[in-house]
Amino acid sequence: MHVSIIIPVLNESRLIAGFLRHLRSVAPAAEIIVADGGSNDETVDLSNGLADRVIITSLGRGRQMNAGAAVAGGEVFWFVHADSHIPAEALDAIERALQDQRTVGGCFRLRLIPERWAYRLRDLIGDACVSLFHIGLGDRGLFCRRESFHVLRGYSEKQLFEDADLYRALAATGRMRRLDSAIETSARRYEAQGPVRTCLFYGLVMLLYWGGTRRPILERMVDRFGYRANQATQMHASTHPSRSDATERILSHSTPLQFNPNL
Repeated sequence: MHVSIIIPVLNESRLIAGFLRHLRSVAPAAEIIVADGGSNDETVDLSNGLADRVIITSLGRGRQMNAGAAVAGGEVFWFVHADSHIPAEALDAIERALQDQRTVGGCFRLRLIPERWAYRLRDLIGDACVSLFHIGLGDRGLFCRRESFHVLRGYSEKQLFEDADLYRALAATGRMRRLDSAIETSARRYEAQGPVRTCLFYGLVMLLYWGGTRRPILERMVDRFGYRANQATQMHASTHPSRSDATERILSHSTPLQFNPNL
């Protein structure tokens, strides 16, 4: 089973080379495609030679992932983020799940790093959202069959919850599997604004999304919250220039926050 891994990126020069080497080590036979949304740093240059294909498209995760899928040759599409750590057994787990022809796709468990009680609670709530409401977001490494993706015409180009929309649409066509293996990802967005506050905020947004709240209202909420988080990140950098603990390392690798809560 040939898998194409599609990675949407924007200004990830500090992460991308290490991530692509890590990804190649755990999925040596997969096709790796980087879909850049217009980076103004060295992301594209660093990706060349490490990915099988690097494409440049306009900004927007849905648009970027659709562009990557359009050039992908695999039977399975697997969408991952560059600030993730992929479990060694991930590719085998995907292939085992898709041996059942009734299964059209799925995702992984998600574990935020560093260790905080708020993140472990968030992990449990996020898993419940996937299992009970079929709301799976992009940091969980969504995967699906090629034909299922194209039948649904891929991701919407909305600025928020395009990944949850696709996951729910796939669930309406067949079985979706949440795998037991966990993808680890940076909590940089949470650390910027405060772990508990951010978990509560995104939990509220997810509840409103599931309840059918109009998308422009949710977008304004997330946009305003993300703007404040960016300000907090800049304040950390200016007031604590010499700090070297885990939180500061996460903040130092942060790019400006975009839409898409990491639940």
